[in-house]
Amino acid sequence: MVSPQGPPRARPTDMTTPGPLLPPYGVVVGVLLHLVVYLVTVLYRDDNKIKKQDAPALCDLHCCKDGPVRNGLIGQKPPSISPERLKDFGEEDYLNGDVKTWEMKIVNRNEELLRDALSRIPQSSSRTSLSSCNKLIRFEDISAAAFKIQCGVQKTPCMYSRLSKQYGMDIYLKKEFLQYTGSVKERGVLYLLTSLPQDQQRKGVIVASDSNFSMAVAYHASELRIPVFVIMSTSTSPARVKTCREYGAMVISYGTTAKDSQTHARRLAQENGYLYLEEEDSAVYLSGLGTVGLEVYEQVPKLDAVIFPAGGHCGLLAGSAAALKHLNPHISVIGVESDSFPVLQQSLKAGHPIEDQACSNHDFYGDVSGLCFGSNSLQLTGNLVDKVVAVREEDILISMLRLLEYERATVDADGAIGLAALVAGKLPELKGKRVAIVICSGNLELHLLQQCIARALTLDNRVCRFSLVLSDCPGDISKLLEILAREEARVLDIKQEQTFVTSELFTVEVTCTVETRDKTHTAQLRNTLLERYPTAAWTER
Repeated sequence: MVSPQGPPRARPTDMTTPGPLLPPYGVVVGVLLHLVVYLVTVLYRDDNKIKKQDAPALCDLHCCKDGPVRNGLIGQKPPSISPERLKDFGEEDYLNGDVKTWEMKIVNRNEELLRDALSRIPQSSSRTSLSSCNKLIRFEDISAAAFKIQCGVQKTPCMYSRLSKQYGMDIYLKKEFLQYTGSVKERGVLYLLTSLPQDQQRKGVIVASDSNFSMAVAYHASELRIPVFVIMSTSTSPARVKTCREYGAMVISYGTTAKDSQTHARRLAQENGYLYLEEEDSAVYLSGLGTVGLEVYEQVPKLDAVIFPAGGHCGLLAGSAAALKHLNPHISVIGVESDSFPVLQQSLKAGHPIEDQACSNHDFYGDVSGLCFGSNSLQLTGNLVDKVVAVREEDILISMLRLLEYERATVDADGAIGLAALVAGKLPELKGKRVAIVICSGNLELHLLQQCIARALTLDNRVCRFSLVLSDCPGDISKLLEILAREEARVLDIKQEQTFVTSELFTVEVTCTVETRDKTHTAQLRNTLLERYPTAAWTER
């Protein structure tokens, strides 16, 4: 029997599939993707706005035309810089805007001193390169310079010296002569060159001297790929010319005097569009030199005093004093110059730079005898420097000898003049204190090195000469040599004169040059010889 077929039964509905009221899965994914793209677009536009606001500031950092430039956000007052953070400056913080250095306003006595220092004397119009701007030199300017030049110059050591026991104080030597060109001038020069407009960097710069400043310009301009020309007189030492060419500069010998070279350099600058550079006290240059003060303060804790070379070129003294007095007003800042050329002391006394001060063209003196080159540094020195002392040439030579013996440092007069103040006993108030001395230069010509050391040994009573008359008999000279050997004196030279002797016949005049340990040893040798040879005559130094 066939069962009757009824109506077909409905199939059960699958409850796991989405109903007709829910959108498909692909539609949901598409909406989410559109939302993500929209958010990314909005964030990207905001980031571009921020970059556009920062762009002028970053551009200004490299395109300064008339002096120091600003590196902060427009219309915003940046946070202050703690001196303790100087050593922690990093590129990431600087570029991200975490540290802004040029817009900060310091309201304290130091800023008043700096402002007063730059407002008393009108600027001289004799400078033809970069105009000396009467701009307030602030601690922020110096710290910004320190950041900008940190990859181009050495952070030189400031080390405890073995000379400390000899002079009764803790002496730390800031060895700036270890810079690539052997001079602290690199700091100011590098900051000056990197602050030039790009079009001027393409045209090039020109200098006219054989000084440390010109050497620094030659080297750093070449490293920055800036065309650089150095005009030197025909009397310049061949070693200086060779060194400058090795740094990468085009060296031209012209004229017999420095004035001839400068005139020729100015003419070339005017005809070819070069920027004529000469050492001056613009705010940019002083800020670069002032970075020495920052490093000394960071490297030597609990400082009592810092000694700098001074003279006419007192930019290092003025810039570093601005930094040190801001960080700690109780630190004594002392300048030292030669008493043969007391340019700074006379300028401070007169209240303006001395233009007609006599100077020496001898290679030994270098920047020690330079003219006072600007009122900015002069007034900063007058208001921020505690003391300026003058030392003799003999003290400078002995200081060079001390540095060579105790520190194995070969320095010139400009580098040794700071220590010379201690050698001469000009600073008795520093006994028992912690003192830093800036050794700023080590560019001493080889032919001068031998002369300076020989003269210094004589001044230090360690090389002496005496003459005496002996009978012309065998054995008399050997007896003299035995006495010298017994007294542990080293014979450097001995001469005999028989023909032009004014004493008795058959006598010989003997002249000896000997080396002793120190002044006490020399006195002992002299007494011994006078007992044996009463007519012995000592050559005074």
